[in-house]
Amino acid sequence: MTAASVILPADSAAAGARLHVTRWLPAAPPKAIVLLAHGYAEHAGRYGHVAARLNEAGYAVYAVDHWGHGRSDGTPGFVPRFSAYLDGMRELLTLVEVNHPGTPRLLLGHSMGGLIATLLLIERQDVFAAAALSGPAILPAEPPSRFTVWISRFLSRVFPRLGVLALDANGVSRDPAVVAAYSADPLVYTGKIGARLGQEFMDAMAAARAGAPRIALPILLQHGADDRLTAPEGSRFLFDHVASADKRLKLYPGLYHEIFNEPEQAAVLGELVAWLDAHVQ
Repeated sequence: MTAASVILPADSAAAGARLHVTRWLPAAPPKAIVLLAHGYAEHAGRYGHVAARLNEAGYAVYAVDHWGHGRSDGTPGFVPRFSAYLDGMRELLTLVEVNHPGTPRLLLGHSMGGLIATLLLIERQDVFAAAALSGPAILPAEPPSRFTVWISRFLSRVFPRLGVLALDANGVSRDPAVVAAYSADPLVYTGKIGARLGQEFMDAMAAARAGAPRIALPILLQHGADDRLTAPEGSRFLFDHVASADKRLKLYPGLYHEIFNEPEQAAVLGELVAWLDAHVQ
């Protein structure tokens, strides 16, 4: 594992911010590069075991701590515009293109990272051979009322940093050790989601659903059927609406949100690797 950084460009909503990049490289030249987008409130370092499994299979893994997350610049629980997260992934893509020219690229996103990945595919799917999404945040776990939508927009404009919602760490995994480690991790944000981020999140979900028919590359969707943080119906929506001829939806009965951190993680990661192997020349 090595570290690097990228800086958001002048036209970004978070221009000049330095984002922390983690990269895991296999012993031999990689057969493909996996660009990883982590979920809300966490950081790329929580994916070391995922990267190790991918390294064993011959893949290099590059991941950026999103703006306001982990070791990157920014304010936890807040974002000026959701596009700042996309800007970080674009810069990560540039870094990969410079370091590994001509090597196939794959996109892997979890939760909010799955939403970010979906939006990136809508605009840049041509640079990836395939994509895999884990518990993507496409639909909210609980649909908001009309009043909630209205008040969210109001607060986003007037009190953008006001905390409005906290995640339940117990929904992360059925494994108590995973939940304890998540809660104790100093790089994991355990405060409330700010009003601006909440509204930007909802708008980004709507944009992903509207743009889904433009996605046509091979795509794998994996989701815990008992996920309480992102709705499994969101993965079903993507499966039903993307234009991809080569697509697969796998719902795991009983599994919670972080399927790569559930007791069944070995089988889940095995299916991910097998699917990626089948789509890399």
